[in-house]
Amino acid sequence: MSTKEKKQEDVLVLEKEDQENQIVLYNDDVNTFDHVINTLIYACDHTEEQAHQCSIIVHYKGKCTVKTGSFDDLKPRCSKLLEAGLSAEIV
Repeated sequence: MSTKEKKQEDVLVLEKEDQENQIVLYNDDVNTFDHVINTLIYACDHTEEQAHQCSIIVHYKGKCTVKTGSFDDLKPRCSKLLEAGLSAEIV
């Protein structure tokens, strides 16, 4: 294996490790804006302004990334969103 091939392999591994997971929140016809905002503040540590903006994006675009980070950090946050009746997943 040449030196050039070895360096390329190292770069590919580093890029894969740097990728973060995301919680994507989806629109529904059930939950109120207030409920979504309060849940984002509680589950994702959003400010009121962040939560309000995300709820507007979800309403008009159908989905919004509401939190990024490691899977271990996002899993309990996503569970809180789901327990509150929101539609979300980690991608």
